Formats: sequence, C-alpha cells, structure tokens
Amino acid sequence: MKALYFKEHGDLDVIQYDDVADPKPGVGEVLVRVRACAINHLDIWVRRGWPGLKLEMPHWCGADVAGEIIELGEGVSGWEIGQRVVVDPGINILEDEFTRRGEFTLSPGYLVLGEQMRGGAAEYLAIPTRNLAIMPEDLDYSEAAAPLLVSLAAWRMLIHQGKLRAGESVLVVGAGGGVNSMAIQIAKLAGARVFVVAGNKEKAARALELGADTILDRSKVDWVREIYRLTHKRGVDVVVDNVGMATISNSMKAVVHGGRIVIIGNTSGPHAEIDMRFIFGKQISLIGSTMGSHQDFRDVTTLLWSGKLRPVIDRVMPLNRGKEAYSILERGEQFGKIVLTP
Repeated sequence: MKALYFKEHGDLDVIQYDDVADPKPGVGEVLVRVRACAINHLDIWVRRGWPGLKLEMPHWCGADVAGEIIELGEGVSGWEIGQRVVVDPGINILEDEFTRRGEFTLSPGYLVLGEQMRGGAAEYLAIPTRNLAIMPEDLDYSEAAAPLLVSLAAWRMLIHQGKLRAGESVLVVGAGGGVNSMAIQIAKLAGARVFVVAGNKEKAARALELGADTILDRSKVDWVREIYRLTHKRGVDVVVDNVGMATISNSMKAVVHGGRIVIIGNTSGPHAEIDMRFIFGKQISLIGSTMGSHQDFRDVTTLLWSGKLRPVIDRVMPLNRGKEAYSILERGEQFGKIVLTP
C-alpha cells in the first residue's frame, strides 16, 4: 500500500510517499480502507521527535481516520465488511488503576494512533474493534474524519479538566487551529461567553461564524488590555492556551483571580518562562489535558452526527501531496483541519 511516512526524525524533507507493507488485522481487529485522514500539529511534533520517543521505522502519522471495513480479523463479531466507520484514536494496551476508574488517558498504556503507533496516513489501517464507531451513511468521509481528535481533545479539556460551567467566560488564544475551532463551539454549547484572539481579519470572521462573541485582533489591539476593558478589569474564568511559550504569560494576566488555564499543546514551543507570583498571587490553576476517554469519543461523535458540533475543514488534499499539506500547517495558513485522501 501507499503511505506518507518518514524513516528518521527531522523537518519536512524526511517525509516520503511510497509503498510500505500492507497491515494485517490481528485477533479482535478489522482492516479499514482509509478514505480520509486529517492531519494535526501532533504529527509535526512526532516527526521532529523528542527524547524518549521510540518508533518502529518507517513511521506514518494520522490520528483522524474515516473509512470502510474490508476484512475481519479472528474473533471479530458484530461488524461487517463494507460498514462505514470512524476510529477512536486513543488505544489502551493495559488495564490498570486508571482504566478501572475510567481515566484511560492517564494510563501509561494509553497510546495515540499516529503517535506511538502507525496511523492512518496510508491506504489501510488495522485497528481493534473497540475503537470503531459507525458513521452516518449520508456523511462525507472528510467531514467525518476532520473533527475527531480535535473534538475529543477540546471536549475533555473544557468539560472534564476545565470544568466549564454555563455563564462563565472563556478566552481562546488563537483562532485557526483545529482544537481551538472546536473549543469555540464547545464553549458556546456549554453556555459560556467566548472571546477569541485572532491573527487577522479572515480568521476573525471565521471565528465569529463558529459562534465566538468577541474577537480580539492581535494585529490591532493588546489583547490583555482589551480583555481587562471588556470584563471591567475582572478577567475571564477560563483561558484556552495551546500556543505556549509566546502567550502563557499574557494568559496568566488575562485570567480572573482563581481562574483556570487549560493547556493541550504548545505550537510556539515547549519551554516557557513564567512569573510564579501570578500563579499563587491570583491562585491560578494551570491544567493539562490530553485526548479523551472512549466515552468522551462516543459523546462527541453523537454531537457531531447530530449537527450540534460541526467540522471545520480548511481544505482536502490527496495523500501524495501530504508534504505540501504539512508545510501549510507549519506556516499556520489554515483555519481548521487539512484532510488527506488516499
């Protein structure tokens, strides 16, 4: 089969599109023909690598998969060849204290498709049946794949970790990323007032379409001062900051005393210098979040299939143009998700 892979960590030039061995479904697994696979910033970090990340090479990423079942592995029942499915990207390989209480993402045995194991940026994927969900017959494969990981991540980040409540205020730092585009929608669905920091007028307009109440164009205003003005010097209850190094200090200024900052990424870099006095002086909670549980996945797909959350797709490109797609993502030129189709 064809896959978009790399044999060593590095920049864009290590990405190749060529033949690799076809996967075979194991016990309790099915083989899925991949019809659409969205890309994420996670893929970029995996490709670049980090200390302790050990991958079987060649490796290909891709956590967001929609396709159809073409082969059943041994012991599989309740599934049929030809069924249209989406894939829960969180895979547990251990049962431990965390999984027994439903906190699957905290388990050392929690793996992410395309991160610690080969993903969906290929023509076929072998996957356990417990990670499958039926997709509606009338839904386009790209629309089904695009929101999976980002909806799951944003849901856990805001609802479970951030404990967002109706009537609170949320500041989303950055409008164009996949997680943030879903965070805007989820925060509105939860009954929050949503402020968004956008980099230009085009992204500002798209954020308003998703339901944002107020846009802060960082090319025109100091967004911390503007938050103070708009909230009468109070600040917001929750800040979504997935930018990291470049923005975390301002996020601590913009949050209310006793507020929460939820973090699920670091697109500007992982290392940040912060003033500890803000943390204890304002009694701020810095809250990390990763992915979501299998029940979270069922919850968000229900919301997606019902239209209460909607996919945000920047563009759809063929898998063989994957290097170009990642270049667009690295430059931050997209709004929402880029989807690759084998």
